[in-house]
Amino acid sequence: MLRRAVIARWAVAGALLAAGTRTASAQARALPSGDVHAIYARLLRQIERIPIFDHHAHPGFGDDGDVDAQATPPEHLPLRERESNPEFVVALKALFGYPYADLSPSHMQWVAARSAAAERAPGTAYFDRILDKCGIESSVANRVAMPAYLDPKRFRWAFFVDSFLFPFDNTLVTTANPDEGVYIPLQEKVLHRYMQQAGLSGLPDTFEGYLAFVTRTLEENQRRGGIAEKFEIAYFRSLHFEDPPLEAAASIYRRYRAGGIPSPEDYTTFQDYLFRYLVREGGRLHLPVHIHSAVGEGDYFSLVRGGVLNLENVLKDPRYLTTTFVLLHGGYPFFREVIWLAAMKNVYLDSSEIETLVYPSEFKTVLKLWLETYPDKITFGSDAYPYSAALGSEESYWLGVHSARDALASALAEMVASGEVTEPAALQLAHGYLHDNAAALYPAVAQ
Repeated sequence: MLRRAVIARWAVAGALLAAGTRTASAQARALPSGDVHAIYARLLRQIERIPIFDHHAHPGFGDDGDVDAQATPPEHLPLRERESNPEFVVALKALFGYPYADLSPSHMQWVAARSAAAERAPGTAYFDRILDKCGIESSVANRVAMPAYLDPKRFRWAFFVDSFLFPFDNTLVTTANPDEGVYIPLQEKVLHRYMQQAGLSGLPDTFEGYLAFVTRTLEENQRRGGIAEKFEIAYFRSLHFEDPPLEAAASIYRRYRAGGIPSPEDYTTFQDYLFRYLVREGGRLHLPVHIHSAVGEGDYFSLVRGGVLNLENVLKDPRYLTTTFVLLHGGYPFFREVIWLAAMKNVYLDSSEIETLVYPSEFKTVLKLWLETYPDKITFGSDAYPYSAALGSEESYWLGVHSARDALASALAEMVASGEVTEPAALQLAHGYLHDNAAALYPAVAQ
């Protein structure tokens, strides 16, 4: 069945396959036989000219509390994200003409002054120029709310929905580990913000009323320009969601709406129902569901509970075929497994975070496997975010874009040299990954 489904999909996109493979007598080889470096150079020159649809970012200034629904707790950073990375100097020079060769404390004052001046400037020109310098046409902004300094024609809003899963006393969740003590109060803050937006001073009296409040918020955020709903729920619990009946969730709501601390079992059941409700509403409203699916920030993120394969029972539930799922960050480090979830017609991968978490030599391996399996289901994301003074949204845009273009050219060069695709087909795959695959999910945005 899988083989027939793959054949059917490629029949629909037959032009790519017909133009992309070599003749019927040709055989793909394990070892590249062509001049990989020359092919890489040719491809990179053309890949650098492809406008990008950035499927996932958190653009904003470092002191903007709406950049994310949670804050970054103290953590032991991987090598590439540490402020000692000399690539940050290259990014600063490319974006702003940084006049120094290091990031010493005295030189970082130049960066701070420049950033402060940009934040004071009126209008949307500053971040528009960042996108222009990086070759980004549009960027999906994962934010609590959109600020006036981001151009809505270039930055499209993906809004957070995790807070709907935490309406009760969260004492037990907050004390689960030090990271949760940072995250949960911010989720509560977002929920109260949504309640205020809906004119509510407290939780609705009934579970039906609570679900109606959730739906109204989704619809209102969509009217305000939202194009997707975003989950970061892997930070808080397992990504495996059972399918409890409505009455089980309603009973738990009645029990804890006015107070009391839910048992972990009760809260899990309630959240299982709410998650699936939000998935269904995403399908009804044509709001793709974006789900954090990879290793997360902080030192307490659980790779077991947050592992992407826990989502399989939801992604392969026939009831949700009208819901588009985007697995943000490509399930890393489980990138070999996650690509097979993209066999589902409504499941897509996004490569954000991987571009900056690891170096291009490793990212090339990720992309090559994906390109050789379901190239029509993979999308680029920068995961731009104000990580630190040295790696702000601006610099992480630049680092993600340049890492992706380089790794993409390298992966495709090896595929061409191994007889897997022709150079024209490789460039079609590049256009798909960098722009077309994601843009097709949001036709109104891509116009």
